[in-house]
Order: sequence, then structure tokens, then C-alpha cells
Amino acid sequence: MQQPRRFKTISQFHQFRNRPQPEHPLISIIDVSTARRLNDDEPNSMVFDFYMIALKTIENAKMKYGQQMYDFDSGVMNFTAPGQVMGFSLRKGKVIHQSGWLMLIHPDLFWNTPLAKKIKQYEFFHYAVNEALFVSENEEATLTGIVRNIKQECQKSIDKFTQEIVMAQLETLLAYSDRFYQRQFITRKITHHQLLDKLNDLLDAYFNNEAMTTNGLPTVAFVAGKLNVSPHYLSAMLRSLTGLNTQQHIHLKLIDKAKELLSSTPLTISEIAYALGFEQLQSFSRLFKTKTRVSPLEFRQSFN
Repeated sequence: MQQPRRFKTISQFHQFRNRPQPEHPLISIIDVSTARRLNDDEPNSMVFDFYMIALKTIENAKMKYGQQMYDFDSGVMNFTAPGQVMGFSLRKGKVIHQSGWLMLIHPDLFWNTPLAKKIKQYEFFHYAVNEALFVSENEEATLTGIVRNIKQECQKSIDKFTQEIVMAQLETLLAYSDRFYQRQFITRKITHHQLLDKLNDLLDAYFNNEAMTTNGLPTVAFVAGKLNVSPHYLSAMLRSLTGLNTQQHIHLKLIDKAKELLSSTPLTISEIAYALGFEQLQSFSRLFKTKTRVSPLEFRQSFN
């Protein structure tokens, strides 16, 4: 299997695309329409040691985003943090036409600025490998206008105001991106409800399987993997629909199963705790009381 091609610096990527060296060593904005066209020797996947924010339209090409493929025939925005993997798939025999922009930002640019911490809080960087952001023409125009301002500032001579002005523009760009991303959760409610149904079916099957005794409680990572989404994306989607994250959904299903066993079987509380994957009775009792405000014994006695 071919290893991803890694780019440690922005200059290395410029050289790979046969472009002049970046005007600013820590940030670069590339007009995709002037970039070297993708061709048959394109790497299957690439990894950057810097951030990438891109808004592109590419005819006859798909981008691999985690386990999913996305058409680029309309405006698609994607975000990657250092160390994430991405790749392109070309349609054989087709001419590639592309437009849009690509922004590369080295983490060193954020030193001694609020964005050094804040950029890690934007969810789209965490699950960028699983979910693309689709934007309308008006939204694309708004984002492109901000990028144009950043590019103009980087083309000037660097002075003591350069970083402050670029950071302010970047924060605005990320704030708009966050707004559009949260909107996407709303506009995809049908798909998200289908995913919620799959989650419920998955948890029902898991808690009704005797193997749970040896496998233990399902983790957020396990559940997200079974649903082919990232843990961050799943929790964000669930919060937008139900107000609860993935771990809280797991606990709800666990408590429902515990109530069923407490009310309809002669199993002892210790046996129920063990059957539900708990190694310690105290851990089960504490979680049950936290969620129901009564102990497992008090809940059982209420049926007598």
C-alpha cells in the first residue's frame, strides 16, 4: 500500500505544485485555477504538517474524506489539521477543471495569539476527515472576500501590524465557517435522524448480546466506528438533535437495560452489574443513582 506523501513545510508543497515560493513563510493562499492540474501521478493520499482551509470546485474529481468520497462539482469547503490524511480520486479519461482557493497556515503563525488555543476548539478541524462543508454561492462569496483581504495583507511588506491584521481576518473566516457548519447540521436533519436510528439499533443489539459481559460497556470510539463517522462528528450531531452527546446516549441505553433486568428478573444487583459489563458493583450503583436519583435496590423495591 502506498504511503501518504508528507509535506513538512508550505514551501515544500509549493515546490510540488511547481509554484513560486510563498510570499509569507507561514501562510500561503493559492488560486486553485492556476495550480498544477491533478494528473495520473498524483499521490493517493497526502499529509500536511500545517493547517489547510480550502474552498474548491473540481470537475471530474472526488476527494476522499475519511471513509467517504465527495464530489467537487459544487463548492466544497474542507479543513485539515496537521497530521490528517486526505486524497483525491480522478475520473479516468476526463479533463480536470478546477477553481477556488487553498489556504495553508503553519502553526507557528499562531504563536502568542488567542488563535493558538482557539483553533483547536473548532469542531470541523477534528472531524474534517469525515465531513465536508457544502456552501452556497453567497456564502462562498463571503468567505472568498475575507481570503482576498488576507492575501492582500500578506503581499505587503511584513511589519508589526501584519500578524494582528491577518489573525483578525482568520478569526472572521473561522467564525463564518463555524456558522455555516452548524447550519449544515440543521439542513441535514433527515440524514442525521437516520444515523440516530442506526445508533439506537446498534446500542439495543449490543445491550441484548450476552457477549457484553466480557466486552464491557461500548465506548464512544467503538460506536462511532460502527457507524462510519468520527467520535467528534457523532457527538456534535447528537447534541444538535437531542441535546445529549454519544456517551450520554450510551448511558441512557444502559440504564434502560438495567431497569429491565431489575424489574423483570431474579438476578442480584451484583449479577446485573456484571452482566452489564461493570467490574465493580459500586461503579454500577453510582452511575444508576446519578441517572435515576435512586439506587438499584430502591428501584427494585418500588416494584414490590
